[in-house]
Parts: sequence; C-alpha cells; structure tokens
Amino acid sequence: MADQDAVQQCIVSPQEEKLEPPSDNSEGEVIQSHASSAVKFTYDSFGQGMENLTRKLVPGVEENVSHEDTRENVKASDVRGDDSLEARAAIRRLEFKRSRNYRRSLQFIDDTPDSQVDDDSGTFSPQTVGKLVSGSISRSGEGKQSFREESRDDDKEEGELAVPGGGKSRRRYRSRSLSQSSTDSYSTCASYTGSSSEEDEVSPREKNQKNSKGSSDFCVKNISQAAFGRREIEIAEQEMPGIVALRKRATDDKPLKGAKIVGCTHINAQTAVLIETLVELGASVRWSACNIFSTQNEVAAALAEADHSIFAWRGESEEDFWWCIDKCINTENWQPNMILDDGGDATHLMLKKYPAMFKMIKGICEESVTGVHRLYQLSKAGKLTVPAMNVNDSVTKTMFDNLYSCRESIIDSLKRATDVMFGGKQVVICGYGEVGKGCCQALKGLGCTVYVTEIDPVCALQACMDGFRVMKLSEVIRQVDILVTATGNKNVVTRDHMDKMKNGAIVCNMGHSNTEIDVNSLRTPDLTWEKVRSQVDHVLWPDGKRIILLAEGRLVNLSCSSVPSFVVSITSCTQALALIELFNAPAGRYKSDVYLLPKKMDEYVASLHLPTFDAHLTELSDEQAKYMGLNKAGPFKPNYYRY
Repeated sequence: MADQDAVQQCIVSPQEEKLEPPSDNSEGEVIQSHASSAVKFTYDSFGQGMENLTRKLVPGVEENVSHEDTRENVKASDVRGDDSLEARAAIRRLEFKRSRNYRRSLQFIDDTPDSQVDDDSGTFSPQTVGKLVSGSISRSGEGKQSFREESRDDDKEEGELAVPGGGKSRRRYRSRSLSQSSTDSYSTCASYTGSSSEEDEVSPREKNQKNSKGSSDFCVKNISQAAFGRREIEIAEQEMPGIVALRKRATDDKPLKGAKIVGCTHINAQTAVLIETLVELGASVRWSACNIFSTQNEVAAALAEADHSIFAWRGESEEDFWWCIDKCINTENWQPNMILDDGGDATHLMLKKYPAMFKMIKGICEESVTGVHRLYQLSKAGKLTVPAMNVNDSVTKTMFDNLYSCRESIIDSLKRATDVMFGGKQVVICGYGEVGKGCCQALKGLGCTVYVTEIDPVCALQACMDGFRVMKLSEVIRQVDILVTATGNKNVVTRDHMDKMKNGAIVCNMGHSNTEIDVNSLRTPDLTWEKVRSQVDHVLWPDGKRIILLAEGRLVNLSCSSVPSFVVSITSCTQALALIELFNAPAGRYKSDVYLLPKKMDEYVASLHLPTFDAHLTELSDEQAKYMGLNKAGPFKPNYYRY
C-alpha cells in the first residue's frame, strides 16, 4: 500500500513551494536581448506555476509525487473515497508537466523577474499572458534551432544553454506555429514584420530611407520589410503563368524600350509581377497607389529595394495620395510618355496640373469602370488629346477579372473582416454587371438569400433568369444583413438608406473608389465611429443601433483581402499588351479617342493561360475556315461578339 500512502500524503499534507528567484547575474544569463516589457522566466518557475495552479484547483494537494508515483503505478482500486478524482487530477497534471511534448510546446523565454506569477492564484496574470503573446510576435524570427537540437537538449533536466561569455541560461520552448513567414498581411490588412507603434506614427514622407543600392527615389512604409515582400512576390508569380510567359517571350525584343510609364494602380504582389515584367520589356516606371488602403507595404518595400520608384503605403491620407501621384509625374530628368491608370487619377492630375506634359503622352491604358467613364467624358468634351485603351471592357478583363475574381474575393474579404456566417443571411447586391454577377453567385452558393437592384432592364432580366429577386433598395433595406455595392456610380447608398438598416448590418463596396456609399454623410456629430480593427468600423446611432462599415466604403476585396493571382495574370497580360500596342503603333493609327483592345489580342492573352489547364485547342481545316470566313489563326469572333 505504499502507492496509496503516497497519494494520501499528497492529499492531506499541503506544502508550500517557492518560485526560483532570478539570478543575480542576469546580464550574463540572457540569451536574447528584448524590450524591457518582454516576459522572461525560468522553466522551473513555469513548472511550479502549474503546480500552484493544481493546488488552487485541488485545495490541500501537496506536489510530492515522485516519478514512480504516476497513474500507471497507481491502481484504481487503491484510490478510494471522495479524494480519488482530485488525486488523479493532480497526478495527470504532474505527468503532463514532466512530459517532453509539453516542454517542446513552450517558447524561448529568458530569465527575468518580469514573469512573476500572481501571488494570490499562482497562475499567470492576463497582463503577463498579453506580454507573452506580443513578445512572441516581435521575436518570431529569432533564436530558432533545429528540431533535433532541441530534442537532444530536452534530455537535459535543467535545459540549460551556453551563451557568449561562459554564462548559462535556462530556456523554454516557443510554439512552432509562429514564424517570420507566417505573418498574414491580408487577414489583418497589415503586417507585423519590422513594424512598431513608433514607426506607425511617423509618416513615410518624414523618413530618410535608402535601399541597398543607395537610392532614395521612393517613399514606402519601411524599406526593411523588403525581404518579406520579395517572398510574397515569388508566391504570386507562381500563380501568374501568363504574364511570366509573356515576359520570357518578349524579353529579347524589348518592345517597351524607351517607354516611361507612370502607373497608378493597386500595389500588391500581383501588381509587382506586372511592374517587373514591364521593366524586363525595357520600360522605366514610376508607380503610386490608386487606393489608400490596398497597398501591401512589404511588396512596396521589395519593389523599392529592387530600385523601382514606388510611392505608396497603406493608410495614406488624401494629401499623401495626391502627393505620391505628383512625385511619380513631376520629377527631374524624367518625363513620362505612357500612363497605366486605375480610376483615372493620374490622368486627371496630369491633365489638370501639367497640361503641356499631358500632350506629350503617347497613350493611356485604363482598367476600371470609373476611369473609363472619365475618359469618355474627356473625349466627349474634346479634352482628350491622346489615344487611350479601354482595358476594362476587354473580354479578358470583363469575363475573368470582374466575374471570377470577384466571385472568390468577396467571400474572402467579408469572412476575414467580420467572421460572418453566410448561411441564411439576406444580402442585397447593388448592380448586376460582371462584378455583381460574381458576388451574387458566390453568396447564393453559401446559402444567402440574395436581392439585386438594377437600373438596366437587360441586366435586371438576367438577374431574374438567374434566380434573383430584383427590387428597389428602399424596399429591402430594412431586412438585409449585408449590403454590397457594385455599380461604379455615386451615392448608391445614402444616409437615408443606412438610417433604416437593421442593427449589425454590414455595408461594403466592390465597385471603385469610395463614392458608391455616401460615407461623408456618416461623419456627423450625432453618429459615433468606433475603430474595431483594420478596415472595420462600427458606426453608432443615438438609439444604440450600429452598422459595420468595411474599408470606409472603398474596395473591400483589396482592402480587407486580396484577389486570385491567376485572374490578375490575365488582366496584367492585357495591360502589358495594350501598352506595347500604343507605344509601338505608327503615327496616325490611333487618334485622340478611346479604343477597345483588338479581338486578336484577347485571344492571345487567353492562349497564354491555357497550358496551365493542359487544354488543347481544336484547329480549323482549310475548308471549315473558308466556310466560316475566318483566318485559321484567328480572330475567331467579330468585335461586337458578346461572350
């Protein structure tokens, strides 16, 4: 009955245990140098903290069970009475404390008194646990060792490590799920890499940064994030076969040699692949962002490190936004001759502020509904003095980027920003163009009841035939849980609409810019704004009602998430070919007007992506081609054909 006596002694003989005091030679026992707020304590003190926790849960239990007094050596018949459950719980905790898996799951933490255990409970305080988590993120890339080395060290009871200077320090193991590369720059719409609260408070315009080549012709959040951004670009490149194939085919010819391109688009990993392709084809580029929330800071840093002139960072002010575009346009010893725009902001600024420079432009490439609309307005008013290519209405942009990309990214962005459950939700989509179609398909597929608002009877009929209820926004605004705009228009959702929405409704935009939702009408003294997380705001009404506004009414799929790289590859190829066409076109081929891409170019872009799916095209015979009146090499459809 020795085993029973040991267990009974464990129950009836409480014994206080003292935490191991910190070593006096703290300087020589530090493995890593961290901020003073970091949590640093010994492995033994953590184990005793667990034992104290056991005493708190099972009053009167003494931690005096030897290695032999484990659950395997204690028969169930030997443990009787009301104390059997407490004894077993105590034994299980001791076994777990001594297990190798338990020690491996811990983190590298140095010895310091900062990690004191609560005097009352013997457990870690919330404040201490918070420090542990924040310290884990800041040190996620430091002090790594191989799994085998850690396994060998586990055999040592004390777990000591030699440090420079001959001292030793005890260690604990950090969770292996955190690494420098695990930072998700999309889910939080920011990255922890190389950033701090102090840096966030400093505008990039006030920093004096240089890349490894000594150049300072850029303005990004933090140039030290370049390595992380380069990995993001490499990952995106693997999913962009078309633009990579175009780069390989045209590198020797340098079709853009002499082109000086001002770019104003979203700056993310996919755009970086396009930028570096244009440079490989001979172009010189200067780039800014078309959206103040869509820039990936790490990617911008990687491009700047590669000696590209990038002026963009996430969270720009309106003043910063226009300053960045101006820095791309107006610079010494460099005059642009091409514009690649998304929304028409670079075109607008150059025309308004630098009209003489605008007349020297050889061509404009525009990829958004809003930007194309502005170009047609300029053309109608007689102010468009250069040829422009409407990429947005090309088949490869409309059918793939607008439809398939938005079908996936709307779900991803809503889920990342709000963790919403879609099944059973009532959703209204404003607009049933290609973007609206993609959003409707995705949300319906996840069990939402979807309503559509439309001004075009043809699009409205399409929505009805696809199984959606077409209604006015005022008729459904009181009952919907999620509202998504996808029109490219202005003030589609007004303050009056939002006043009638239910508590907790989500409002977001999949169109362009921040004009579709009248956000300015919400910035009044009677409403309160609460910042929940990056790109997520609660707008509170006086009666306590709140709506969830995403990305302040800007593009939710690029502000709160990202888009599929493969689809962006299709659009990027279209943009690159449009620039090549405009730059190399002989004088007189294109007048000062807005043009659609030739059908042959759309077919070529599609052909670059077919090998990914191992697709094999059927070829026309001479007789078939003659019968159809087609060239065997294409184009296979007339320009007016709607796919």
